[in-house]
Amino acid sequence: MAAGGGLADHVDPGVPQLSSEVLAGTVDGVTMELRLFVFHHAGGSHLMYREWPERFPSGWDVRTPDAPGRGPWDDRPPLGEVGAVVDHFLHELGDQLTGRFALFGHSMGAAIAYELTRRLLAEGRTPPFWLGLSASFATRPADTVQRHLLSDAALRREVAAMGGTPPEVLEDPGLWAMLAPTIRRDLRLGETWRPSPDPLPPAVPLSVFGGKRDTAVPPDQLTGWSELSERFLGLHLFDGDHFYFRDDPTALIERIVKDAGRSHALAQATPAVPR
Repeated sequence: MAAGGGLADHVDPGVPQLSSEVLAGTVDGVTMELRLFVFHHAGGSHLMYREWPERFPSGWDVRTPDAPGRGPWDDRPPLGEVGAVVDHFLHELGDQLTGRFALFGHSMGAAIAYELTRRLLAEGRTPPFWLGLSASFATRPADTVQRHLLSDAALRREVAAMGGTPPEVLEDPGLWAMLAPTIRRDLRLGETWRPSPDPLPPAVPLSVFGGKRDTAVPPDQLTGWSELSERFLGLHLFDGDHFYFRDDPTALIERIVKDAGRSHALAQATPAVPR
């Protein structure tokens, strides 16, 4: 799918369009204050996103929490199911998940962001006013490679092909031996997860993102998300592979600001009540 046509350009006419003020981080001359949580990919951590907070408009509180078990330096026990990771973040983030906040997740992080949204809705708590999912299957084809089941050598090749893992980790036997269990466990978490067939309600507008040359989650496998949201803001494709934002996240961050800004403008009509 080309970024210049079709679903990639879909805009819900019921959502207010972004003004130049919102692009600058303001709404009606007032700074748009919100909290954005960014959930990392399989085998990753906040490190890939550590420069993101300073790239967003003033008034945006961007947080990049780590799932437990991020390697030998993390003494928290690892978790092997999405539901357990969601339980962890519900407890760890606590009162941060109130008021006006948004969620964004990449790859495995998309599963976490999605299920966290579902859990907040199910418990009658304040949901995010916007949800962004990146490089995550809407419906996983039956013949998709289960990378967490591959041999060590095959897994290393797959991880290298996806990008995102420093070459020194892949080439150093000692580093790989330390980090491979985390990568394999996280891949299992993401590859055994399936989203609910019930669409997200209009209260949680959804945007989806991906790389045009992503072979792990091809662009045509992202289109199904439009059926899983009652307020779908669009599929946005960028030049690159699975980690299309790795070298320069500017274009992605600008798109997040635009779509979250549109959702923020919509949500202003119904003020959030902290619970």
